[in-house]
Amino acid sequence: MDLEEKREKRPPVTPMMIEEEAALRNGSRGLPPGSWAEAAGPRPRTTERHIAVHKRLVLGFAVSILALLAVTMIAVLLSVRFEECSAAADGPPRGSGNGSLPGAARQPSGAGQPPGRPEQEEENEARGGEVAEEEEEEEWQRRRELPPWTRPRLPQHLRPLHYNLMLSAFMENFTFSGEVNVQLEVLNASRYIVLHAHRMHIEAVRVAEDKLAGGVRVDRSFFYPQTQVFVVVLNRSLEVQKSYNLKIIYNALIENELLGFFRSSYVLHGERRFLGVTQFSPTHARKAFPCFDEPIYKATFKISIRHQATYLSLSNMPVETSVFEEDGWVTDHFSQTPLMSTYYLAWAVCNFTYRETVTKSGVVVRLYARPDAIRRGSGDYALNITRRLIEFYEDYFKVPYSLPKLDLLAVPKHPYAAMENWGLSVFVEQRILLDPSISSISYLLDVTMVIVHELCHQWFGDLVTPVWWEDVWLKEGFAHYFEFVGTDYLYPGWNMEKQRFLTDVLHEVMLLDGLASSHPVSQEVQQATDIDRVFDWIAYKKDYLTIHKYGNAARNDLWNTLSKALKRVGKSVNIQQVMDQWTLQMGYPVITILGNETTDNVIVISQERFVYDIDAKPKDPALGDSSYLWQIPLTIAVGNTSHISSEAIIWVSNKSEHHKIPALEEASWLLGNINQTGYFRVNYDIRNWRLLINQLTRNHEVISVSNRAGLIDDAFNLARAGYLPQNIPLEIIRYLSEEKDFLPWHAASRALYPLDKLLDRAENYNVFNEYILRQVASMYLKLGWPMNNLNKSLVQASYQHEELRREVIMLACSFGNKHCHQQAATLISDWISSNRNRIPLNVRDIVYCTGVSLMDEDVWEFIWMKFHSITAVSEKKILLEALTCSDDRNLLNRLLNLSLNSEVVLDQDAIDVIIHVARNPHGRDLAWKFFREKWKILNARYGEALFMNSKLISGVTEFLNTEEELRELKNFIKSYEGGAAVSFSRAVETVEANVRWKKLYKEELFQWLRKSLTH
Repeated sequence: MDLEEKREKRPPVTPMMIEEEAALRNGSRGLPPGSWAEAAGPRPRTTERHIAVHKRLVLGFAVSILALLAVTMIAVLLSVRFEECSAAADGPPRGSGNGSLPGAARQPSGAGQPPGRPEQEEENEARGGEVAEEEEEEEWQRRRELPPWTRPRLPQHLRPLHYNLMLSAFMENFTFSGEVNVQLEVLNASRYIVLHAHRMHIEAVRVAEDKLAGGVRVDRSFFYPQTQVFVVVLNRSLEVQKSYNLKIIYNALIENELLGFFRSSYVLHGERRFLGVTQFSPTHARKAFPCFDEPIYKATFKISIRHQATYLSLSNMPVETSVFEEDGWVTDHFSQTPLMSTYYLAWAVCNFTYRETVTKSGVVVRLYARPDAIRRGSGDYALNITRRLIEFYEDYFKVPYSLPKLDLLAVPKHPYAAMENWGLSVFVEQRILLDPSISSISYLLDVTMVIVHELCHQWFGDLVTPVWWEDVWLKEGFAHYFEFVGTDYLYPGWNMEKQRFLTDVLHEVMLLDGLASSHPVSQEVQQATDIDRVFDWIAYKKDYLTIHKYGNAARNDLWNTLSKALKRVGKSVNIQQVMDQWTLQMGYPVITILGNETTDNVIVISQERFVYDIDAKPKDPALGDSSYLWQIPLTIAVGNTSHISSEAIIWVSNKSEHHKIPALEEASWLLGNINQTGYFRVNYDIRNWRLLINQLTRNHEVISVSNRAGLIDDAFNLARAGYLPQNIPLEIIRYLSEEKDFLPWHAASRALYPLDKLLDRAENYNVFNEYILRQVASMYLKLGWPMNNLNKSLVQASYQHEELRREVIMLACSFGNKHCHQQAATLISDWISSNRNRIPLNVRDIVYCTGVSLMDEDVWEFIWMKFHSITAVSEKKILLEALTCSDDRNLLNRLLNLSLNSEVVLDQDAIDVIIHVARNPHGRDLAWKFFREKWKILNARYGEALFMNSKLISGVTEFLNTEEELRELKNFIKSYEGGAAVSFSRAVETVEANVRWKKLYKEELFQWLRKSLTH
């Protein structure tokens, strides 16, 4: 089968899923998820670093009816005016003004029910709510309209202006009570108040116009679980342009999960201590208090938190006053917030300690963490760079930080790397605590970039907020880009923006965006489960912030701001027209440049949508690949053995165009997308590829380092998609023995990783393994191993050199270089015998994984023991992941089962354990089996947390590549219960592509490798 025939069927190998990272950034920031950084270490052929049930008592129908009739009759007999009304007429409201639970509610409640709430009452309320809901829906059906509570967005007849929220937290039984008073502005008359509330017990509701006018009678109220709203039905309409106060008293659980107001714990001096913390983004504030839980509904908030005096409380604003009670309780009253959305409101109740610093402009910065971590100074690095970064952003954006303080809270358990709550940013400990004596440069880079990202959100996201989640990239994309800008400010010599941005963001996003199941950057979002997005980026500065501060903005606001900025410098460009093609179309183009052999100096430039598998069906069948068209600013240059011309720009607007290129001689080569500034791939005719390979071999420095990395990434991905013969990318990396820059090596390592995973169970894998070892060997010998640096500064003189050395050692150990294996085994043995860890910090993860893979079970048990005994979070992470590198299937199964014990492995770390076992060829089938058997548990734990389920599904399935595994996946999807439909459809597309790639290209690749190794 020739190349063109194969192109018609071209499948990819798996594009690895993006994590969060963006947002969400899971895995190592230094070497992003899916890279060798997460999979370095040995195995027999290739060595890599792998690293509920709710009960409900069903009562008889007669009992429910009798209960409802009894309540109704009592109300009539006593002539009760229902100015205050419970959610389902389930009893009198609480008398406590601060909304605290009565004594009964302070006792631990039964499983599956809210505090102080018997199951019979819950059942009666549910039935009463259903009756009310049915009556209301019938009324709306007569009007031939959808009831407002059934719609995915809240009705727009009301606007919250201010919330006064009073909470009481009972940490001894993990419950809390609350009273919220919401000042409402009426925009359109209505007798319905619809707001979000989920998984709570509403005790009482009252609506009043003002103190003099008195209450507005509440006719009834009910929950509508499908849209997670609470509906208050009034006996008359609220009047336009008047304001009203909505008062709701409620209680709920401090859940043992990852969203809403949830609990976490840690051990100090042998004692387990608990804390409560919030995670509201994107749609979980409604679990903590009734609210208008959409980003457009900005309001001010006044928070008060009552707690035991042995704890402290934190929120977005500083404490204004604290009131101490004789019974050992204290109430903290916080200052009023500026206008803000519910998703970045936050509070915490904990017994942490802190350290403090102050910026030049007077912003108080505190870092709160476990007392032992504060005592060791583990938060000092984060605290110091936060102060510097606030000062940098204030100068860069020309907009001051808007609050008087910023607290950084390090928690043991959190669904994401961090959350940018305004004034109270919450970080998982592994992304903010750093012990300089035992942390690598990669870990320092990880911590730095997460902090830079979250601080950027204090302006982009908090000060200026997207109108709706379809434009979530307006905050996430920019913060992701500024990770590199801010890190460059802190470490100018690291050159993050111009180099690492390419491999760690651009190349990674293009992997996912090359799937047929991709989506546009901006797309319609109807519900919270649609928010898991691929983020784009554009740089912008002051004007946009100044115009929209304390408000909301959509993508067109950004385009208008950029167009105005261009006009001021004399350029008239319709930014929206150009950018809509990039944000409203899914995917990205591949540009193909062909030399025209019949006409001198004329080339043919064509564009089409790049997809890894042309046979995969897009989500929208109406959008065939032929309908995609972009306006592409293609930069292009001509080069020869010693020189490259200055770049020219060609705007490509059609499917195919002819362009005349001056000075295009027979021996000259063409290079497109200079310095990888465009979001597209570039392909050439085979002759031009050969000229570029020859140039890299003779004098690679004629081509810039960014383009060398870009050529490697494009070639591997074009070959995986069937645009190129399989040997072209492998021929390109032959020049690496002379490459002294980190970036091309990093690009090659990332590109080789998925190819290795597709081949690592193949019978002829050793041929591929041997070829890669030959390309790595000479540079490995040149660079050698780092010296023990326990007494040296963490940030070494030459970051690029140390990262290059680490990358090469990682590849050498991963593909089985004998010296690399011997060195790792020697270092592990020395640690065990002396009980002193002298392994260089920057390669500890590689050595741990290599030792576990090569050596006996005693080494695994030694690493397991160290994982339990050590307190430094950076070290715990790499020790845990090293345990997944074992070749012993019994040990891997043992680890998988232990991963679901939250007291042994933190919830967010369990996902990494399962994924790393799946990346180990000895454990791939074990992880896949474990995933299917434990799906209900995993889905209950991670299903609502954006990115966590998608990360798990992708990580377990992305390297399945046999027909049998594909059948198992499809059969599992047919039978499973739960959401994540989008993630599973991507998984099927990915595994189908893996199977097809092996069928079409595996043998072609091995034939070329065998031939290459004999020459």
